[in-house]
Amino acid sequence: MDPTPTIDLRSDTVTRPTDAMRRAMAHARVGDDVQEGDPTVRELEARVAQMLGKEAAIFVPSGTMANLLAIKTQTSPGDEIVVHDQAHIYHWETGGYAAIAGCSIRMVPGERGVFTPQTLRRAVRFSDPHCPPTTLVAIENTHNKGGGHAWPVEAIDAIAQEAHALNLRLHVDGARLWNACHATDSTPQRLVRGAHSVSVCFSKGLGAPVGSAFASDAKTIALARRWRKMLGGAMRQSGVLAAAALHAIDHHFDRIAQDHANALRLAKTIEQCPGMTLDPAQVDTNIVFARMAPDRPIEDQQRLAEKFCQVMREQGVGILSEGDGRVRAVFHLDASSEAGEMACRAWLQGAQRLAGINSL
Repeated sequence: MDPTPTIDLRSDTVTRPTDAMRRAMAHARVGDDVQEGDPTVRELEARVAQMLGKEAAIFVPSGTMANLLAIKTQTSPGDEIVVHDQAHIYHWETGGYAAIAGCSIRMVPGERGVFTPQTLRRAVRFSDPHCPPTTLVAIENTHNKGGGHAWPVEAIDAIAQEAHALNLRLHVDGARLWNACHATDSTPQRLVRGAHSVSVCFSKGLGAPVGSAFASDAKTIALARRWRKMLGGAMRQSGVLAAAALHAIDHHFDRIAQDHANALRLAKTIEQCPGMTLDPAQVDTNIVFARMAPDRPIEDQQRLAEKFCQVMREQGVGILSEGDGRVRAVFHLDASSEAGEMACRAWLQGAQRLAGINSL
């Protein structure tokens, strides 16, 4: 396997704990969280519930589990859930909504991950014995495949109002909600005010090594604890991990703005690159997508995307091919402003090199 690139922009999940975070982990008060409870985990859960304006929260190993708990605790087998057609829940969570929660899924379109109340209303099944009942709608903020797009606050409010009118539960997949807060100049509580539940991730924008949380009303979280145990997500002295998350909340939230600045700098660099396209105005947060050779067939775009990732790795910068003719770079805690500048230079050089190889 190739060594880890010098500047790793494949995802914001590649960060390593800072020295200060490691000290916080080393000195964490711990207990058996499956038995009487871990004090640091309880502190984190209470803190997150307060930040999100919910009655309770539960600490879980991953965002995938947090979203699955949201579905499992708020639906019944045979129900249908509504998500955007590029939602992480649909594309990247191994079909847990079907395999474990027993739900079908209704996918709806929308610009960069955002859909309208009218689109939601049209997706809801009418009451009929032949149809699965629609019971839950989930939105993703920020939206990964939408280029890290942050939902406008008024758009969230409109979806929440429509969901309530339709008697649906609303879940926010907030894996990168911290980034959405910076992009919209809002608090976490404000962004999920109208939602029944929300998941947040500590190992993305905040740079903790492990962990997510699921927050909702007390009854839903009590049920989530049972399902977490059944799914193997109940951990023992997990205060070591919770301490990292608490440290990240206290010390890494404000610096997310640097990731957004790095992403915008790269987007403006890509504008100058031959053979690829990107609109910097569509770079809201820490994620940058660029499409290769947009005038060519998708097969050629994808071939060039894979080749460009290889060229960038040879220059010490790790990025990912999305599989659809686009490449992705994600900025994070371990990518300083200096690293961002180096990545921009490497990207421009790599694009020029690839243009020479392929005569783009």
